[in-house]
Amino acid sequence: MVDTNDRWIVERTGIRERHIAGPEMATSDMAIAAARCALSLRGIEASEINAIIVCTVTPDMIFPSTACLVQNGLGVRNAWGFDLVAACSSFIYGLTTAAHLVAAGTHRKVLVIGADTMSRIIDYTDRATCILFGDAAGAMVLEAAGENENAGFIDFLGEIDGSGGDYLKMPAGGSRLPASHETVDQRLHYVHQEGQQVFKYAVRKMYETCAELLGRNGLSAADVGMLIPHQANARIINACAERLGIPPERVLINIDRYGNTTSATIPLATRDAIGQGRLRQGDLVMFAAVGAGYTVGASLWRWAY
Repeated sequence: MVDTNDRWIVERTGIRERHIAGPEMATSDMAIAAARCALSLRGIEASEINAIIVCTVTPDMIFPSTACLVQNGLGVRNAWGFDLVAACSSFIYGLTTAAHLVAAGTHRKVLVIGADTMSRIIDYTDRATCILFGDAAGAMVLEAAGENENAGFIDFLGEIDGSGGDYLKMPAGGSRLPASHETVDQRLHYVHQEGQQVFKYAVRKMYETCAELLGRNGLSAADVGMLIPHQANARIINACAERLGIPPERVLINIDRYGNTTSATIPLATRDAIGQGRLRQGDLVMFAAVGAGYTVGASLWRWAY
């Protein structure tokens, strides 16, 4: 479709395969399926959920929110919710928001979903972006740890930098450039990215954010049981881990199987870490991401599952 080949893609991104949603499947459909999996694994009913946070840049439509569609699809009653838009950092922001809702004592169970159908906003004539993205959804349920559990949310560090907004964006479809014949003809409803700018910023900020988060909590790389980063590019992940001093066996990389699924990468990677026996009860886990905006975030947790 474009002037590239498998070797070029693998060497520069680490991606070997991706999954693309069928034309009948929207973001809310994947989100509902992921939510049902999470609820089933936890053994709780949808009726127990107090809030739903859907992290996505590809909602079914501008409004109503995807959270409303998910709530109705799951049959959740007496819950509230909203969509959270922070691109590739969305799921970390959603987890942090949910953790504070639970810690405040106002919510018992919060459902956080990362879901994106990126194939719908990718220009398959643009080599810089069309090789990167896939479709997926993942979900987690947050609730208070037991009194005797050495587990839970520890800390979060986030940052936004709007000066980088032009380097990764979908230009049209909002109030500044509403849909028109001209915006469609100019292919402005697709993702546009300046790869080198994004790459350099992501490598630097992911490392700096993780290092500062560990430092202010009196922790070092040796304390981290598992680093689960956003899966944008294997070279970004490896560079960050190497600078932090975290060995490969304690870094989860699964971009080779899914590509960049935006807000879904971290829940997908967490599921794989659990399934591979690499994330266990009591481990210190660090999530980290850099996304369009720019958005930056990292959080520390003592894992309970």
